[in-house]
This record gives sequence, C-alpha cells and structure tokens, in this order.
Amino acid sequence: MFIVSYDISSDRKRSKFSKFLQSYGEKVQYSVYTIKNSPRILGIVLAEIEHRYRKTFEPTDSIYIFRICDGCMKKIVRYGSASHEEKDVVFLD
Repeated sequence: MFIVSYDISSDRKRSKFSKFLQSYGEKVQYSVYTIKNSPRILGIVLAEIEHRYRKTFEPTDSIYIFRICDGCMKKIVRYGSASHEEKDVVFLD
C-alpha cells in the first residue's frame, strides 16, 4: 500500500490532483489517499505527477508518497472512524 499526502495552495490544482488520485486510491483524510495496488500503479502515479503536475507546482506545494509494507500495515494504530477500516463486516438479509 502507498500513502499519498499533499499540500497544494491553489484550489483548482488541488481539486484536479485530488480527482486524479481518486481514480487510483481511496481518500482517507482531506489531503491524504491510500493506494492499495501494485508497484506498477505507483509507477503510473509517479509518471503522471512528474509529467503533468510537477511543472504547475508552486514553491510552497508539496507531495509525500510513503510505501507501507505488509508488516508495517499491521502496526498502524487507528482511532475514531478509521478504527473500523480493517474490520470485517457481515451483512444479513
């Protein structure tokens, strides 16, 4: 899994970047997405950032991408609504 966190000053650019990330991952906080896919997907995301978005960034804009290994995934501590993300849900009809 990958975590992408960003701080982009322009509302328009931030909205466009958020929509881009939605096609690859899940929004977990205002400017934080998780991408639960392969290294190939990360390559696509990095290439898109490099070729489409990097040239439009202001000096104050930032993007962080963290790779989370399976062992580290088990060590994540969640509170509030996030604490329910990894639990199984059973639906009965």
